[in-house]
Amino acid sequence: MDRGISRYCERRFKDKKCLKLHHLKPNLNKFIITFDGKTEIHVKVLTATSEIMVNAIELNLKSVEFTPEGGVATPATVTLCVEEETAILSFAAPIEPCLGKLFFSFSGELNENLKGFYRSKYTSCENSKHTSAAVTFLCPTSARRMFPCFDEPSIKATFSISVLSDAPTILSNMPVASEEVRGDERLLKFERTPVMSTYLVAVVVGEFDFVEDTTRDGVKVRVYTPVGKKEQGKFALQVATEVMPYYTDYFEVKYPLPKIDLIAIADFAAGAMENWGLVTYRELCLLVDPDNTTTDRKQKIALTVGHELAHQWFGNLVTMEWWTHLWLNEGYATFVESMCVNHMFPEYDIWTQFVTKSVVVGLQDDALKNSHAIEVPICHPSEIDEIFDEISYNKGASIIRMLHKFIGDEDFRKGMKLYLTKHEYANAETEDLWAALQHSSEKPVKEVMSTWTNKMGFPVITVSSKQIGNSRELTLSQKRFCASADMKDDPSMWMVPISLSTSADPTKASHNFVLSDPTQIVTIDNINDGDFVKVNPGTFGFYRTCYSIEMLDQLVPAITSKQLPPLDRLGILDDVFSMVQAGHMAPTEGLKLMSTYSECEDDYTVWKNMCSWITKLNSLFNYADECKKPFLAYARSVLRKISEKLGWDAIEKESHTDTLLRARIIESLVECEDEKTIKEAKTRYEAHRNGTKILPADLRLPVYRAVLTDADASIFQEMVEMYRSADLHEEQHRISFAMGYMKDPELLQKAIDFAMSDDVRKQDTVYVISFIAFSLEGINLAWAHLTKHWQTCLDKFGGTWLITKLVRKVTEKFATVEAADEADKFFAENPISGVKRNVRLGVETARLNAAWLNRDRATIAEWLSEELARIANRATN
Repeated sequence: MDRGISRYCERRFKDKKCLKLHHLKPNLNKFIITFDGKTEIHVKVLTATSEIMVNAIELNLKSVEFTPEGGVATPATVTLCVEEETAILSFAAPIEPCLGKLFFSFSGELNENLKGFYRSKYTSCENSKHTSAAVTFLCPTSARRMFPCFDEPSIKATFSISVLSDAPTILSNMPVASEEVRGDERLLKFERTPVMSTYLVAVVVGEFDFVEDTTRDGVKVRVYTPVGKKEQGKFALQVATEVMPYYTDYFEVKYPLPKIDLIAIADFAAGAMENWGLVTYRELCLLVDPDNTTTDRKQKIALTVGHELAHQWFGNLVTMEWWTHLWLNEGYATFVESMCVNHMFPEYDIWTQFVTKSVVVGLQDDALKNSHAIEVPICHPSEIDEIFDEISYNKGASIIRMLHKFIGDEDFRKGMKLYLTKHEYANAETEDLWAALQHSSEKPVKEVMSTWTNKMGFPVITVSSKQIGNSRELTLSQKRFCASADMKDDPSMWMVPISLSTSADPTKASHNFVLSDPTQIVTIDNINDGDFVKVNPGTFGFYRTCYSIEMLDQLVPAITSKQLPPLDRLGILDDVFSMVQAGHMAPTEGLKLMSTYSECEDDYTVWKNMCSWITKLNSLFNYADECKKPFLAYARSVLRKISEKLGWDAIEKESHTDTLLRARIIESLVECEDEKTIKEAKTRYEAHRNGTKILPADLRLPVYRAVLTDADASIFQEMVEMYRSADLHEEQHRISFAMGYMKDPELLQKAIDFAMSDDVRKQDTVYVISFIAFSLEGINLAWAHLTKHWQTCLDKFGGTWLITKLVRKVTEKFATVEAADEADKFFAENPISGVKRNVRLGVETARLNAAWLNRDRATIAEWLSEELARIANRATN
């Protein structure tokens, strides 16, 4: 329906670059939680009409007028349609073509639903004062909850905003143009914005501290924090101050606003929102406490700041035409965030981490038959939240990285500049990006890349080889890869940029070509029998590779010697386990490879991927008693060597990634119930608790998880009190994550009750419940709570992406057909728009888990028994 508004406006109005004047008065008194507003929209009527339709929902329209030149027209009726989120103004006589102004006087509620113009509650760390802030979150379609408007990305306008309040801090997209004192209140009028979409409007009213700096090209940067925490904004300020001119130089397009503000909000549904000139963040994603923030979290904050500031160009200056093209915003920003962080912090090795963070995650979701194409039709606002997902972000970023490699950085930069300058202050579609990059590179960008955006899924490249003298003949074939179904009858074909490397130089591609046919034969000259050939060096291609066993065996020595670079070792491991999960390789091949890696691997990113597969298998074996304990014993043996190398304590001047690796390995050992690790963790926790030796932030999560593995009621209550007293959201996040490791069903239920209480912020409740779905007992309790209290969950989370997250995180942990059927039936009987796609994905994953377990459990149990015997035998000899 919402798309129809755009067609209506294009037909009846000239509304691009129209002026929208907004006056807002938020009432933050604890007894009054409303706001009043006035809006004036300048429009040009193109054809005679007796109706004007605008977007409006959850607003009380007190008065409405349309003033054409030389007159005033009051609508005879104003019809509000809740389902379509519109207000239809019907006039007694047709309005003839003219210039005119729409006037609205309205009021609304400063609700706690984390969207529109809403209320965030927080406590000052200086005086423990409880107070509130009025905050906006208008993406994707909640500007209509703040003011009547044409709420679509392609209907751009300039905005003149004024706010009347007694709050110390009043912010909007632009700097203050004038200030007028009215009794106890101030009326702030802000400078007019550039032409932009409604979802980028931002207003924050409350009390905040700030730190500030100026970029080398003169842009004022401020980071706003809760009162008393401005020191925690300094890292984000450093990143923002360096990133802004970096983007200006890279894109060769100047940032068009005079200032950029970043502000930490206590109650916030997403990680951050890129409002032009006033970027809002969840506190967890912006604030760095030097004594209590982990290395991993600090890295994530750098990436998040880089991501949102990239949007100031990609998304704000040039905006997608319609939500179908959301990936243009999110995929590109996800790619570029790594580019700027690599520039600032090369020690992060962020491009290697990109593969586990984006490529692997994108491949996992896109391997499901209920995935969606990058470009997906959107017909109603409720459908939009569901595509803020791994496909739009991570698959989108991954194919841009693949394209960047295909055309080279120089041509990529030229194409980006062309794209931005041609469409600045306007809208674009995917084809516009391809056209710019094709023009700059003179390569068939559109022909190649359209196959990656217009259809769901990706190919698996099956490769076999035959030695002929001193040459190697490779046969490569492609078909769609699906983890949960046989796709042999799927005719999908991609134009796949293929690279090959060999033993001669594993760091360089020896061959580059595009595979466009179902099968292609390639000959490599001057290669010895036994030398390896690696497909997809650097893991730049967004596809799986399935090697013949002979080719895989040839790669093993290069893995153990680390002749292959980390990204190639990672890619082989993840591809093999994915083939096993889908039933395309023998079930023990992944475990055998894991044993090989355990003897030699020391790269953080490779281990992170290996640990994620340990977690998946551990979760799967919740439903297979004959595999559970043997697998945990095997996993402990896999982790032993690297854990002994790293130890518990940081080494002076150790690498950034070694710090990350230590925490990840200790956490995995706790997950695998390693007694020695858990005992040491409890000792360190006791010293932390009594103040003898404070735990480094990097070790707190694994230590908290260890302490809670066999916690009694007193330990649980102690953790609850720690949560309540923590004034850093990151510390609360760690504690809630650790609660999922408890084994006592009564305590797990208490954790769920605690998550639903007022002690836990709405955006965090979803995470607490999803963390609890770790053990079999936790999965069952989380599902029981979701189904028994479904309406409560809808009331608490409905209308935000939080409900979709909760549904997916719980249902995908199932591993029986019966549980999948039960979930399917429940959501069929309790349907809700905006969740359907995630229900299908969760249920499909549950069926995939069940099929994997039923197919391979006996073979895996037998192999584990034999492998543990071999390990024991080696230990005694």
